[in-house]
Amino acid sequence: MKLRDRDAILTKEGLIFRVYGYLHPKGAYVCDPEYASPDVFESTNPRARRGEPTPLFYKFFADEGMKLILNHYPQYTVYYEPLQKNLVGVNETDIAQVRKPEVGLQQVLEKEPNDVLLKAFHDLFSRVCDQSGLSAKDFGVFGSLLHGFYHPNFSDLDFIVYGKTNMDKLCSALDVLYKEDPSLRNEFDHMAAVESKDWKFVNYSLEEYLWHQRRKMIYAYFDSKDAKRVVKAEFEPVKSWEENVNEFNQFARIYHVGWIKAIVEITDDKDAPYIPSVYKIDVKEVLDGPEIGGIRRIFSYMEEFRMQAKTGERVLVEGNLERVVDGTDTYYQITLSYGPRYYEQTLKVIDRQ
Repeated sequence: MKLRDRDAILTKEGLIFRVYGYLHPKGAYVCDPEYASPDVFESTNPRARRGEPTPLFYKFFADEGMKLILNHYPQYTVYYEPLQKNLVGVNETDIAQVRKPEVGLQQVLEKEPNDVLLKAFHDLFSRVCDQSGLSAKDFGVFGSLLHGFYHPNFSDLDFIVYGKTNMDKLCSALDVLYKEDPSLRNEFDHMAAVESKDWKFVNYSLEEYLWHQRRKMIYAYFDSKDAKRVVKAEFEPVKSWEENVNEFNQFARIYHVGWIKAIVEITDDKDAPYIPSVYKIDVKEVLDGPEIGGIRRIFSYMEEFRMQAKTGERVLVEGNLERVVDGTDTYYQITLSYGPRYYEQTLKVIDRQ
């Protein structure tokens, strides 16, 4: 079995997991719990319902999924040797079904567009492919489209684009479409896009977030004539199979060193679009924390900081400093992830233009 980020795993209990990233122990996948059937979980959050009139599934928000797994389904954890701890995940022997986004896209394309969301899907997909030169083999779908419980009048269009080269072509195409196609615009072209957010980051303002999100290009609003509404669309980058190298090393060990705040220059951003986002860096100045050599990279599991900076840019980064020991090789990384001081973490370009 060969899975990658955003592939979906279903279990016999009615849980749906998203494969998380590309670093997985043998015979298992680190995952993020996404949905659950009403048999195992119910939510009062009106945004959580999936399927009408009876909810087929409920979507997890915040740490709901993790709490459910740890409290009631501990079998859906896997031992992660580098951290010497259990993470939410699924062993291959516990997988009841797999849904792959590239297969889901083909299934959506083959369907007769007999509702307004499918019509909007076909319309937008044609425009994007015509402008970018990409084709169906370069894309997938995730979320409600993949699982078949979308709502024609409310659901978004969730695409995946496979591979860095294809993503670059897509972003260039979207840049043109935002300027020339009156039905398409960048979701983050105005402050109104973020004003309603319950913003908790203490070192990263909403204005800074808007600037960074806008230049990523992958978040769009599509004014669909068929749906008679503005449909939100996003294009999530996922590694192609050629790029999908599982660097998991059961013999490596990762140790927490402390907290660090530093100014660094990005020296390589080729893995910035993915989860985890990896930026190779050159440290220019440590503002707070250990003065230590050998800090090679930023390693981020946070979607807010994906595609956040480009090669040659100087950034302010604040997060956990970790020591990585891999045989005779020892180096340090700044890790941005879930845990204590989550909202104190930051990664932002200093010299914004």
